[in-house]
Amino acid sequence: MPVSQEHPITDATLTIRVIKNFPYRTTKNVILHNLDLTTLTVGELKARVLEQVKTQPGFKAYRQFNGDSLKLYTKAHGTKTNNLIINMEDENEELMFTEDGKTLAEYGCEHETEISFFVMEDYLAFKANPEVIALF
Repeated sequence: MPVSQEHPITDATLTIRVIKNFPYRTTKNVILHNLDLTTLTVGELKARVLEQVKTQPGFKAYRQFNGDSLKLYTKAHGTKTNNLIINMEDENEELMFTEDGKTLAEYGCEHETEISFFVMEDYLAFKANPEVIALF
């Protein structure tokens, strides 16, 4: 049997969960390939995702989205959170990417990490009252 090798963080794939609306769970994923997490900063990732949102045809409803915050959702083969769009299981917000100049590797990102991208003001309102609106 072949031995599986760990994927290098210098050639990683990330899934960014662009959250438009928390109560309605409106989210769409941006998948980025061939990223060097040792050099890609939080600020550069935000800019890259915003560019995708503004230019890709599948994001027409997201054109006015102005995300300003990133938070770790899950790592590959890690445990999933109960919330479907953002990890709310950290009391002290230790999963937030707070410094735009730090690299993603410094925040512990690996190949196939999932990250939530959102507007902080919307997140704080949802965190204060985490009601989800059912559409059925």
